[in-house]
Amino acid sequence: MTASAEVGRATGRPRRGGVVTWACAPGFPPAVIFPFTPAERMGTRNIYEFQMLMYRPLYYFGSRGTPDVDYEQSIGEPPRWSADGRTVTVRIRPWKWSNGETLCADNVLFWVNLMKVKGSRYGEYVPGYFPDNCTSYGKLADDTVYFTFDKPYSKKWVLMNQLSTITPLPKAWDRTAEGPANASGDPADVEAVYAYLIAEQGDMVEEGNEHRTRWAGSPIWSVVSGPWRLKSYTLEGMVTFVPNEHYSGPDKPYLDEFRQVPTQSDEQQYEMLRAGPRGEGSIQVGYLPLSFAAESTTDPTRGGANPLGDDYDLVPQAAFCIRYFCLNYNNPTVAGKIFKQTYFRQALQRTLDQDTAVTDIYQGYAYRQNGPVPMVPPTDLVSPRQREGAWPLPFDVEKARELLEANGWDTSRTPAVCVNPGTGPGQAGEGIPAGTELSLEMRYVEGRPALTRLMRRYKEHAAAAGIELRMEEVYGSILVAEDGPCEPGPDTPCTWELTCWNGGWAYHYPTGEILFRTKAGGNFGFYSDPTTDELIEKSVTTDDLEALYEYQDYIAEQVPVIFTPNFPIRLFEASRDLGGFGPVNPFGMINPEKWYYRDRD
Repeated sequence: MTASAEVGRATGRPRRGGVVTWACAPGFPPAVIFPFTPAERMGTRNIYEFQMLMYRPLYYFGSRGTPDVDYEQSIGEPPRWSADGRTVTVRIRPWKWSNGETLCADNVLFWVNLMKVKGSRYGEYVPGYFPDNCTSYGKLADDTVYFTFDKPYSKKWVLMNQLSTITPLPKAWDRTAEGPANASGDPADVEAVYAYLIAEQGDMVEEGNEHRTRWAGSPIWSVVSGPWRLKSYTLEGMVTFVPNEHYSGPDKPYLDEFRQVPTQSDEQQYEMLRAGPRGEGSIQVGYLPLSFAAESTTDPTRGGANPLGDDYDLVPQAAFCIRYFCLNYNNPTVAGKIFKQTYFRQALQRTLDQDTAVTDIYQGYAYRQNGPVPMVPPTDLVSPRQREGAWPLPFDVEKARELLEANGWDTSRTPAVCVNPGTGPGQAGEGIPAGTELSLEMRYVEGRPALTRLMRRYKEHAAAAGIELRMEEVYGSILVAEDGPCEPGPDTPCTWELTCWNGGWAYHYPTGEILFRTKAGGNFGFYSDPTTDELIEKSVTTDDLEALYEYQDYIAEQVPVIFTPNFPIRLFEASRDLGGFGPVNPFGMINPEKWYYRDRD
């Protein structure tokens, strides 16, 4: 069964009512309800499985199973462009907020002004791009906004990567503790309004943040535009949604409730599913942990035999994403200096055996990721070099060792030792003194056996090249909070070195500004390279794919992050009692408003 196929074996008419319980992946309870989310919390669990159910973005993507904008599901009508290609106009559909307000231009400008003033606290903000690259923007009518850019850009890029960052916010949020404000019309009000909303949000890092238990009854967070509103959230991570009766878009929910329950490990998830989808405490939707796949598959988008097939359909969600782990270029110790050496990153990439992991660890539900553009599903966005398999850094421990030897390291022992410091040819690089040992801490998310196996093999192969990786498993939500973007200071030592949360980035359009441009929100490790910035700029100002190819081939060789095997964002297990489950969204979102039980014939 393909990921786009309709699933659910029950017959009969769709009926309204019932409860669906989803068993979530371990380690990442939602930490942020305010959709102006910082980079360290821009995860699948937080955004796609939580916020987007309640707060719809200006443009919605992929809900019909295709990697495109779904205008029917979108608040914004198709954008209209001026003849000179610099001004785009967007009309807002008159959807209703749950408090009766009509969605309007002010709701859009509220968000844009937040980005203008507080962009550094938003995970998809890129300095110099939206809204910094607008010479003007504003309201043409109560339902129409415009943006005039400093020069012509790729229209597809503007739609997919710039306007897509906007989530309209209600007037009910445009306030401070003292009363209503005007952040939608006056950027001077933004700081005070933002401070008020963050206070209502509560601490984004503290796992025991009791604000979470009050979100459902909040006069702020209970005002929603999406198909769902929050009924309750417990400190244990149990989330319950009920339908938003005022939802204006298509696909109004059939269900009475949609519940999300936390799990602690892949093993617990599997046992919960084995108990079946009926009865007290049952699970109707979950995921098949990769380590429990019954047999190998040759097509990760279709899947193979399902060990839970008596009760569930296996539906891979092959999202348009890449997976990688991050290096902290801002680490103030010698580790940060080592990461800035291209030869070292190339050696580190060469010690990761992706191809064997695909077959032996991931049972064929994965595929090698060569660079910064997703290889699956196949598109013409992948450069010809990489499409044809010309990966510049395939697994080769001996060549990794040679790279280190050629740049001043003695690899006759592990960890290797710097024996030729300096910045000249054959030397280790700036800031790396003689006697430095090549020993680094690698932290990764706990509770995922397949990832643990990958990391253990990686440690062995890296050691064979002279690189000691000191491995540590960490609870996922703590990992992303502690190992997030940072700059060294009195309150932020910024000493994490290597981190892997078993994820990466889901794209709309795979230009690199969010991930690799200097000081971009999604640039978690603070990588900075002038050539990369220039190539990214070329790729966003033209629809010519050659610019995108040049950028991605350069990144594949520079490896600012270490690319890991890619696999479907979820191997859904969906109860056969459910209808409406497919097609699945290729950008990673979920749409439980489409799910339903059937009346039996």
